[in-house]
Amino acid sequence: MNVEPIGTIHSPFTVQRGTPIQPAMAQGAEGRVELHPEYADGLADLDGFERIWLIYAFDRAGPARLAVTPYMDDRPRGLFATRAPTRPNPIGMSCVRLLAVEGCTLRVADIDVLDGTPLLDIKPYAPRFDHFEVQRWGWLQATDSERTVADGRFEGGSDRG
Repeated sequence: MNVEPIGTIHSPFTVQRGTPIQPAMAQGAEGRVELHPEYADGLADLDGFERIWLIYAFDRAGPARLAVTPYMDDRPRGLFATRAPTRPNPIGMSCVRLLAVEGCTLRVADIDVLDGTPLLDIKPYAPRFDHFEVQRWGWLQATDSERTVADGRFEGGSDRG
């Protein structure tokens, strides 16, 4: 399988430490998404959506680990029960607010992605398809953590805490 970036995500965040850990905790943080010009036609009609999914590569995450201590917990959890970036296929997704489409650039808000992150795809957020009422949401249901930003535990260097 070959996956090539279609653009680059830009944000005010340059390192994991201090970056919001989810778009819901990044209220107001603005950024932009620059698509490669050959994909410009694919942006037609996107401006009608309030939110979009950004699919991207966790290009600065540490090596894959099948057990991680997530930011909002103090005990190890199975990787696939978390959104930690240290994955076998380091792919992330964020549902951000779309502020404007300007040529090959998207202005976005509520961004929780590091500056310079490779963009793999964009999909529109559709509440009819993307919103589900649920009764169970795992270990997160019991957490009382108020953590809203990363502390660097998943960086590619030695600071993996």
